[in-house]
Amino acid sequence: MKPPPFEYCAPRSLKDAVDLLAADPSAMVLAGGQSLIPALNMRFAAPSRLIDIQHVEGLKGTAIEGGNIIVRAMTRHRELELNDEVFRANPLIRETMAHVAHVPIRNRGTVVGSLCHADAAAEMPSILLVTDGSVITESPRGRREIPAADFFQFHMTTSREPDEIVVEAHFPVLPQGAGWAFEEFTRRHGDYAIAAVAAIVTRAGSTDVVSLSACGVASRPIRLTACEQIFAAQGLTDASFKAASEAAKEYVTAPDDIHATNDYRRDLLASLVVRAVEKALTRSR
Repeated sequence: MKPPPFEYCAPRSLKDAVDLLAADPSAMVLAGGQSLIPALNMRFAAPSRLIDIQHVEGLKGTAIEGGNIIVRAMTRHRELELNDEVFRANPLIRETMAHVAHVPIRNRGTVVGSLCHADAAAEMPSILLVTDGSVITESPRGRREIPAADFFQFHMTTSREPDEIVVEAHFPVLPQGAGWAFEEFTRRHGDYAIAAVAAIVTRAGSTDVVSLSACGVASRPIRLTACEQIFAAQGLTDASFKAASEAAKEYVTAPDDIHATNDYRRDLLASLVVRAVEKALTRSR
C-alpha cells in the first residue's frame, strides 16, 4: 500500500518546525516513523504536510538533571536502552524497553514518538505514568509541561494541542534503594501487551510505598490507585496482596477481542500485579 499525497518538510531549527506545524492544522510530525509510516501506508493517517524533525538541532540525546532523565524527541529506543547512566538512574526503563517491539524497531523508533502515539497497549507510556513523569511541548506560545497523568487521554489520543511539538520526556530518577519490576504477557515476544504491569516499591520511613501502572487493559495506560491505596493501608501482607489483585480486576475495561476476553484480562492483570510487586519488593531489599 502507498501513503496519500503529502508535502514533505525537513526543517533544521525547532522554530521552523513549530512554524510549519502551526501553519497547517492537518500537518503531522515525523520522528522515527515506526508507527506513523505504517499508519500512512494503510491510510489511517492522511496529513497534508509531514514535518521531519530528525535534522532539528537540540532534539537528540539524553541528560540527567534535577532528578529527571531528560529524553529528547529524537532519542531512539535502543539508545536509551543501552545507556548505562540511565540504567543506574532508573533501571525500570531498560527492563521495560526489552519488551518494546524488536531490536530493528527500537533502532529506529523514538521514545517520545511512542509516547505521542499513545497506544493503550504500549509499554513506555505506562512507565512515564508510574514514575510520575511528564512531557515538554513547544508551540508558538512557548513551552509547557504536561504531567503524564494529564497527557494520555484515550487510545492514540493525548492532550497535546495541534500546534505543539513534544520536544522532551522527563522520567524521574528512582529513589535510592527503590525496587522495580515490569511484568508483561503477550502472544509473542515483541507484540503489544495483552496486559502488563509496572511496579515501583520505595521506603518511606518504616513503610513500603507501592506505585503501579498497567497497559493493554483499558483505553489508555492507567495508574492502579486502588491497589496502591490497599498496600498503603494494609502494608505488604498476604491479605493486601489478595485484596490488591482483586481490586486490579476492576480496572480492566478492554472488551473481548481476538487475543483475549475481558475475563481473561481481569485474571491476568490480577496475577501480574502480585508478580510485579513481589519482584519489586525483593529488589528493594
